[in-house]
Amino acid sequence: MRIALLTYSTRPRGGVVHTLALAEALAAEPDVEVDVWTLGRGGDTTFFRPVDPRVGVRAVPFDDPDADVGRRITRSIAVLSDAFAAERDRYDVVHAQDCISANAALPCLRTIHHLDHFTTPELAACHERAVVAPSARVCVSRVVAEEVREGWGLSPVVIPNGVDAARFAAAAAASPDAVAGRAAWAGRLGRYVLALGGIEPRKGSLDLLEAFARLRDQPTGHDLRLVFGGGETLFDYRDYRAAFDARCAALGVEPVVLGTLTEDELPTLVAQADALAMVSTREGFGLAALEALAAGVPVVARDLPVLREVLGPTVRYGADVPCIARALAEAVDGRTDHDPAPGRVLAASYTWTAAARAHLELYARLP
Repeated sequence: MRIALLTYSTRPRGGVVHTLALAEALAAEPDVEVDVWTLGRGGDTTFFRPVDPRVGVRAVPFDDPDADVGRRITRSIAVLSDAFAAERDRYDVVHAQDCISANAALPCLRTIHHLDHFTTPELAACHERAVVAPSARVCVSRVVAEEVREGWGLSPVVIPNGVDAARFAAAAAASPDAVAGRAAWAGRLGRYVLALGGIEPRKGSLDLLEAFARLRDQPTGHDLRLVFGGGETLFDYRDYRAAFDARCAALGVEPVVLGTLTEDELPTLVAQADALAMVSTREGFGLAALEALAAGVPVVARDLPVLREVLGPTVRYGADVPCIARALAEAVDGRTDHDPAPGRVLAASYTWTAAARAHLELYARLP
């Protein structure tokens, strides 16, 4: 079976991480060949991390400095579509992982990781077509699948993500490399609360800032720092970032913004954190939270049905800023007494091998 997986970027966003991990797990199965198609922005010719050589990488050159998000999205779809159309007949399965690549590859199977609400007309149209036009749909959680059923009368197949639990557990272990990696972050950052995914509305960054300011003003939080990692995106969040920066100045909080992290840096950064905060207003699965649980790190999550579904009782929840602040205080105060075992068991239960085999069963049923 020849499979094309399509994504919109080479940079480490959640959907891209998912695409690569799924591609590698599929390629490890007998009689399966996988190519990953993507836009190579800014001269990128490959992904943010090494990719298993069994997976073909097809990065389509894309250099579009247009500041208008709508035009850039339209151009992204057109460029990827033109390149892929010339070779799509080589594949038995075409599977897109986001609204941009779905619009470029129709007709296709599409994974809906989460649902968004866009005001930019081109983005809203892209999102709508990528829900209704595919020939079949996958969701990574039951909650998102139910949202699709309620909103459009469609019935996606639910296939949870996998988690590279062993890599994050190893970062928390006593090996010399892991100890040195954690010590390097401790020396650079001190004690910290970590958020992954950048500063943007969907990640609830302003709410986390407000909650952290409350935590910092408590005796146990005065020496903590707020650290953000990752965050490469196609979308324009400059206004939100300006509001975030203004609020930082008003609160006297100086967050550390690390930007894009290498594959080697991330696990020890997570493992050294006093807590990981995932206070997104919308999520499809919660992969970063599970990676933190694999590393034995306490997690504070927004009280969303999807995160309750995936994470269960292994994390602390907060529905609003005061609740998030209290949950962070409890996580930090109880760090030394934290029992990592339930979270590690949960994270290890989600495997990419199981996800790949469930996808292959679905592919075999496609017309």
